Amino acid sequence: MTAFALLPHAENGRVPNYVGGEFSPAQGGEWLADEDPARAKRLAEVPRSRAVDVEAAAEAAGSARRGAWGRASVEERADLLDAVADAIEARLEEFALLESLDTGKPVSLARSVDIPRAVANFRFFAGAVRHQSTDCHAMETALNYTLRRPVGTFGLITPWNLPLYLLSWKTAPALAMGNAVVAKPSEMTPLTAAALAEVFAGLDAPAGCFNLVHGLGPEVGQAIVEHPAIGGISFTGGTATGKAVAATAAPMFKKLSLELGGKNPSVVFADCDLEAAVPGVLRAAFANQGQVCLCGSRVLVERGVFDEFTAAFVEAARAMRPGDPQAAGTSFGALVSAAHRDKVEGYARLAEEEGGEVLCGGKRPDLGGELAAGAFFEPTVVRGLAPTSRCATEEIFGPVVTLHPFEDEAEALAIANGVRYGLAASVWTRDLSRAHRFSEALESGMVWVNTWLLRDLRVPFGGMKDSGVGREGGRHSLEFFSESRNICIQL
Repeated sequence: MTAFALLPHAENGRVPNYVGGEFSPAQGGEWLADEDPARAKRLAEVPRSRAVDVEAAAEAAGSARRGAWGRASVEERADLLDAVADAIEARLEEFALLESLDTGKPVSLARSVDIPRAVANFRFFAGAVRHQSTDCHAMETALNYTLRRPVGTFGLITPWNLPLYLLSWKTAPALAMGNAVVAKPSEMTPLTAAALAEVFAGLDAPAGCFNLVHGLGPEVGQAIVEHPAIGGISFTGGTATGKAVAATAAPMFKKLSLELGGKNPSVVFADCDLEAAVPGVLRAAFANQGQVCLCGSRVLVERGVFDEFTAAFVEAARAMRPGDPQAAGTSFGALVSAAHRDKVEGYARLAEEEGGEVLCGGKRPDLGGELAAGAFFEPTVVRGLAPTSRCATEEIFGPVVTLHPFEDEAEALAIANGVRYGLAASVWTRDLSRAHRFSEALESGMVWVNTWLLRDLRVPFGGMKDSGVGREGGRHSLEFFSESRNICIQL
């Protein structure tokens, strides 16, 4: 089966929008190139949509809410989510290939993490909405009960690093609560979003409940945020763009969730299990080529084990060799684009200018052949930078990690909290009291102890400071994607 077998509506390599249950190009007839970053060649073209296309999608979403989708029961909505999950799972290999081709990540990673997680997201929220409870508060002379209703139409704007994973994280709870959605994936990684639209079409889902509009952020994303009929926005992306989204949405009193950047610490204490900490911190540093908002790009190590940890960590990082993302044995692929690779490379050069020592990596690998022009960059470890340097405080979003020694808990906490971000952290220690004490003091929305990215879909997900606003996950998602109403009955 070819990579585009899931995209029968992609005629001549052109992937259409999906609006009101129909596949169509942008009304202006313009197209954008979608490239394979590992081979620097064109994969497909996607519509360069504009505000007029967002208008059509918003109208279709409104019609769905006034029609069959608005009348759908909780069970019918949950059944649709389960059917979507089944359809993706049945075609897991094709979805994984599309994701790998689009992003440059190893197909093995897409097969084992990204696509299964998308399936899990749809199944989880199908079960969550089926078992949602209603609050009830009795008074001496009255009874209060709380109902939840859909917001109406939600705009979902998702990034390029985890395309289907994060689109499903938003789409599933939004639909579970009875909303219609207008989704905009990154123009750099549109293929699995297009495949998801094909799934909805194949299931004969109510027209307009799920709408997909491709295009550029300033042209489509901004139009979604500005549209008066779109009552809520869930955005995942960069902090600067998040500020622009908030500046537009807040005065319109839209419901708003922003999951933004991170500069996350991995804090290694001398009493940790080094045999577990080294591979755990390595995974946190370089998963998905370091292109995950949760990645631990600042590694703080207690001085007593700093040299030992550094030697083992660097040896393991050197062993992570970039290669063909579609090859079975590849565990480290390409970055998402040549432009992003150039940005990451610039930070590696900056690290040296700031006085850092590059212990490994810091350059493009020489892969040759059809991969010669690919957006590859070696895993890079830097020692000797001040914790306040640019490389240690700015989000690089790539495979560049800085190492910092510390003397005690107080210094570790000061370094860990000394950035404008507060998304995630990991703490490595055998001391349970320290684990509780230190984790509570971290300015971070999520903390993992002796592990990283061990996710329970019921718990709140989100950050503080410049890492975002709001929480999603479990009941937090169901509440965000709905409005609560209290009803008081005089007895």
